[in-house]
Amino acid sequence: MKIAVIGAGAIGGLVGAKLALAGEDVTFIVRGKNLDAIATNGFKLIGADGTEQVARNVKATDRYDQAGPQDIVILAMKAHQVEAVANDVPKLFGPETVVVTMQNGIPFWYFHDHGGTLAGTPVRSVDPTGMVAAKIPAGRVIGCVVYPASELTAPGVVKHIEGDRFPVGELDGSSSERVNRVSACLGAAGFKAPVLDNIRAEIWLKLWGNLTFNPISSLSHSTLVDICQYPPSRELAAAMMREAQAVAHKLGIEFRVTLDKRIAGAEKVGKHKTSMLQDVEAGRAPEIDALVGAVVELARLTDTPTPHIDTVYSLVKLLARTMEEQRGRVCLHEMAG
Repeated sequence: MKIAVIGAGAIGGLVGAKLALAGEDVTFIVRGKNLDAIATNGFKLIGADGTEQVARNVKATDRYDQAGPQDIVILAMKAHQVEAVANDVPKLFGPETVVVTMQNGIPFWYFHDHGGTLAGTPVRSVDPTGMVAAKIPAGRVIGCVVYPASELTAPGVVKHIEGDRFPVGELDGSSSERVNRVSACLGAAGFKAPVLDNIRAEIWLKLWGNLTFNPISSLSHSTLVDICQYPPSRELAAAMMREAQAVAHKLGIEFRVTLDKRIAGAEKVGKHKTSMLQDVEAGRAPEIDALVGAVVELARLTDTPTPHIDTVYSLVKLLARTMEEQRGRVCLHEMAG
């Protein structure tokens, strides 16, 4: 199949490289140093066991019209980056093209085929102008939840750290031919991509940890195990998770693990810096609205009080604004002596 991967970062690189190694016709839509590296050398994948493979059969371009119509388009950038490419994505569409969304957090399409009084409601936190929903019709979308961890170690080089699950699902919960085709394609590349009848429940399960540990870590410069083992921050995380669970319940979502088990899972990860903390330390714009702001928005839509989430959201948004205004990054350095 012809597959375009928009974004060649840690996740896009991992998925695109493995699909190409499995024999798919993969084109990376990418810019800058990544474009030059992939066009010249292909895409190198370093496995979790240290083995190296190079997908030399990939193509790379920064021109959507040059790539042409695709069977599958994989959106593999962060949620706040999608709007910038939304106008060009339709250049990749043929009559049957599907778009697989691989963003963390609440997606722009959340209320499409949702049912109930909120059906069709836009999620302004992740799609402020409505451009994304207008240019990427939800009818083309296959939802996906990303569980693997990987790292872009150099342009055109990705290291797979752990994990292989990419659950997928139609927005209406159906087991369509196209969602099974996407699942089979990812499966042939070595991933586990079960077809779920409620992709939104899986989104919430992943989000449950992201919306708490990511902002807390970025504000405190602490790792997951530090947050979980310090009683005040552990209780803050639990309070935020209880509030999020209340919002989700009003939207018909049930969680298949307990709150304590979810926190214990984060604690077991150990001295791991969340992606938001890594962004803050590197001076990159952190991914806030899809992970936290959208939950605040959904809380308002469902008349659910979320005081702890609201407070943490305001603080991390202020941190992001300060970084942007001062063009700086925030990180801790060990003091001499």
